[in-house]
Amino acid sequence: MKLATLVILFIAAAVIAGLAVIALAQPASGPKLDTLIRQSEEAAKKQQAAPAALSSTDSKEPAKETTPVKTAIISRAGYDITPLSKETIDELAKKLSPEDAKVILNKGTEPAFCGNLLDNKTDGTYACKLCGLPLFSSNDKFNSGTGWPSFFAPYAADHIKYHKDSAYGMVRVEILCNRCDAHLGHVFDDGPKDKTGLRYCLNSASMDFYAKDAKLPLAPIATKTAYFAGGCFWGIEHRYQETQGVVNAVSGYMGGNVAKPTYKQVCTDLTGHAEVVKIEYNPAQTTYRQLLERFFKLHDPTQLNRQGPDIGNQYRSAIFAADQTQADEAKAFIAEQASNPRFKGRPIVTLVESAATEGAAMFWVAEDYHQDYNERTGHQCYLPE
Repeated sequence: MKLATLVILFIAAAVIAGLAVIALAQPASGPKLDTLIRQSEEAAKKQQAAPAALSSTDSKEPAKETTPVKTAIISRAGYDITPLSKETIDELAKKLSPEDAKVILNKGTEPAFCGNLLDNKTDGTYACKLCGLPLFSSNDKFNSGTGWPSFFAPYAADHIKYHKDSAYGMVRVEILCNRCDAHLGHVFDDGPKDKTGLRYCLNSASMDFYAKDAKLPLAPIATKTAYFAGGCFWGIEHRYQETQGVVNAVSGYMGGNVAKPTYKQVCTDLTGHAEVVKIEYNPAQTTYRQLLERFFKLHDPTQLNRQGPDIGNQYRSAIFAADQTQADEAKAFIAEQASNPRFKGRPIVTLVESAATEGAAMFWVAEDYHQDYNERTGHQCYLPE
């Protein structure tokens, strides 16, 4: 082989190695990464202290369960992310090749530019190779030039856990599957600035790819939907997000006469929309009745078109029934609450409206800055509880 060819090959190898070092050795400092680690640690503590299934304090029926039973931990995307036992993980690990096991179980790193998913441009979902949990979407994939598949956001925030990694003389933030602890790679804060600003740097060996119409190895649980309007949606969303059995809570607008309303439009009090929280809940862990009870504790149903300092039709007390069964149950519950000493001498003004499935009156998701407002800022609107 000619000397010139050897020199070119040596330079190319050096460039690739240099890119790998740059990609892997980015410092783990910075508010975004520190926040991810803190939130992951807090979530782990909540998982360890997960309460028993929620029981109705207002229901006249006696509780059927006398022994506290740990309930499944459901992600906001509707997947069971209850940590797998060591025995289950060991059984799943038997299907891994030695190369995959080195990465997934022993926190190895595959060589740069060698992973089979690096240049994959097909639409679909990237799932954990060990347990099948969806981890990343092709919609969030980008070419970072580092030699590893890169994403600016996970499939669902709580499908990933974060650990500070000080191995090999570097300080990085390791990312793992939140269900089986499979090692996935690392995350850095040098991602696309017009997106999240994060770069999730993945090993192809840690994931399996499923095309858009392919069946995923793990299916989400069957959930039901409820809609509640009780003043500013920030506080209502946050309190429901903390409620056992609630899979996800999203702030939005409903019941109006303008399609795709903005917060500015709704605030004019002319569109007819209410600030509504859409609740996805697991019927195996909580009931619609319990959500109604929670709703009446989170706001004052006797205030007409207002909650505390927030005044206007968009702050009205309303229940948007997803079907006739919910409508009947909501009306019966409101009638029952009329005899509640808490509301003595004050008529309940809560409306029961239909949850439109299309048109201007349907549920419209609010702007991003309204979502998870309390979690991001530590602030929330007026709540009587």
